[in-house]
Amino acid sequence: MYKQKTNETDSSVIEFIENVDNPKKREDAYELLNVFTETTGYEAKMWGPSIIGFGTYQYKYESGHEGDAPLVGFSPRKAKISLYFAPGDKKREELLQVFGKHTSGKACVYINKVADININVLKELINQSVKFLRDTYPDNEI
Repeated sequence: MYKQKTNETDSSVIEFIENVDNPKKREDAYELLNVFTETTGYEAKMWGPSIIGFGTYQYKYESGHEGDAPLVGFSPRKAKISLYFAPGDKKREELLQVFGKHTSGKACVYINKVADININVLKELINQSVKFLRDTYPDNEI
């Protein structure tokens, strides 16, 4: 049986950010913490050792695989900052066209620094991701 690797923890978000080695990345993490908190209205929680997540929903795939995940989140990693949005949302691709300097994968959007992106578009991405997940998994938020 599949065991979910990344779960919500009781670790301190502030302590995690304070331990980010790069001072500029630490400063960006605090800025993102403020933007995500204000935009979602959710308290930041640590997911696993390195993801700062906001809100929670329960997903279930057609394969039967299910689990809990943050609605949105970010992680100030060594190479780049990872931003976590809902995969599969078509509106995300439209917003990324005007987001600023980034690369993206299935669920992650990677930035070098907050100065490279449009904060208003980031807020739209956050709101769109939360809306998409609530619409996709109705009455399933924890």
